[in-house]
Amino acid sequence: MSHPLPATTPAWTLTAVCYASPDARRLTGALHREQLATYGFADDPAGTPAGEFTAPHGTFLIAAAGGGPALACGGWRTAGPGTAEIKRLYVAPAARGHGLGRRVLEALESDAVRRGMTRMILETGARNHVALSLYAACGYTRVPSYAAGRDPDVNRAMQKALRPPPTKTT
Repeated sequence: MSHPLPATTPAWTLTAVCYASPDARRLTGALHREQLATYGFADDPAGTPAGEFTAPHGTFLIAAAGGGPALACGGWRTAGPGTAEIKRLYVAPAARGHGLGRRVLEALESDAVRRGMTRMILETGARNHVALSLYAACGYTRVPSYAAGRDPDVNRAMQKALRPPPTKTT
């Protein structure tokens, strides 16, 4: 279901939710359907335990505008010492082109830094040119796959060093 954005988009609200929440399930289900349509296969989001996105080991965010429906989501989970993995970053078609994906990504990075993470990793599809452009613009670089059995013609693994914000001196 598509919900058109108002002519003047109200401020987006990012909210941490349980990965098993109805909004998270609806949005990750939409992502899954898009991946199936593009690649013919995809990891089932329901196969990921909700606890992987629970603080302090991760978080899952949804984004909504002006009390409307959640139109974007994304999460991070701990992948190893100091390493967080972005998962299920998705923006519904009705909300694309407004910088919402970048906003969710930056909020996930900030949360991971607050929890002591120093590196972010992720995988995205090789045909997902919008996501690849976003990640590159946000400082991610391509790396060899960190997941066994991934096809480099289908999947792109990327990483970014996370740095805490500079401390203010008085």
